[in-house]
Amino acid sequence: MYENMENTKILGYGCYIPRYRIKTESIATVWGADEKAIKNGLKIYEKAVAGVDEDSVTIGVDATKNALKRAQINESDIGAIYTGSESHPYAVKPSSTIIGDAIGAGPNYTAADTQFACKAGTAAIQMIMGLVESKKIKYGIAIGADTAQGLPGDALEYSAASGGASFVLGLCDEKNACAEIIDTVSFSTDTPDFWRRPKEDYPRHAGRFTGEPAYFRHVSGATDALLKKRNETIDDYDYIVFHMPNGKFPLLMAKKYKIPMEKIKPSLVVEKIGNTYSGSSILGLCSVLDIAKPNDRILVTSYGSGAGSDSFSLRVCEGIEKIRNRAPFIDEYIDDKEYVSYSTYARMRGKI
Repeated sequence: MYENMENTKILGYGCYIPRYRIKTESIATVWGADEKAIKNGLKIYEKAVAGVDEDSVTIGVDATKNALKRAQINESDIGAIYTGSESHPYAVKPSSTIIGDAIGAGPNYTAADTQFACKAGTAAIQMIMGLVESKKIKYGIAIGADTAQGLPGDALEYSAASGGASFVLGLCDEKNACAEIIDTVSFSTDTPDFWRRPKEDYPRHAGRFTGEPAYFRHVSGATDALLKKRNETIDDYDYIVFHMPNGKFPLLMAKKYKIPMEKIKPSLVVEKIGNTYSGSSILGLCSVLDIAKPNDRILVTSYGSGAGSDSFSLRVCEGIEKIRNRAPFIDEYIDDKEYVSYSTYARMRGKI
């Protein structure tokens, strides 16, 4: 019904989440915070922590390898690699070329790193879509990966987590695709709710200002614009994915739109792994693709501080049933975990 050979398809998707975890109560105990208030306020119970030998590049490599297992394309046909992150390991040295070499791509591909807080990954998807649909490239890879940092004792420390997702995008028939990206819109303003100056180790934020007019205005703005452009309602979608800075905000968005819990719950990975920043909304999409059926409709809206949101309309394709079983599901990464103490966590993340 919706398939258009000229629309970008997701040929393969992949995720990676580090196995280390720290419980929010472990962080609260160190700082003398109210454990119950933290859990109820954020609706995050534990978060994923990158190991000492992991960064956004290694996360991007593993997620992309999983995406390629599903896509089963020739690496020499990859025409672009864009990596979105706010924790690129180098200030001047692209993450995308390191990932490209690690997966055996190139050398005839274009590469760039994107930066737009937590929506850098969805911005990369939009950029790849433009190259694919204009037929400048055959296949492109869009990645969102982060090892997010929070100042010790700050509210961000309870949520800032590590993880990422990757998508192989191209044009093909639906038997060889996971999903079709039917449309996308964006909503952007200069809203300084969150920032990090050069050479600063930790970001700063405007506290409650990050809710309204930051997150809620932009996520609603992009979502409403997409629905208006498509002449649709939220009820036309089987699954909804909103950016997850915590477990509470997407639930408030669901309440605003009167979305049944069964439509948003499958995407709420934040409760178990924290806010993976550039990986957040697209890991939610991976979680939905792990269970969705052909012709299911998915609406995804990201959010990046500074500020902006990208909203996407997707339809699950016939190929999903065979393709998704070629690589690990997100629940496998979520369930494979090892808890660490605060002192170990602080050492692993370079806080001490």
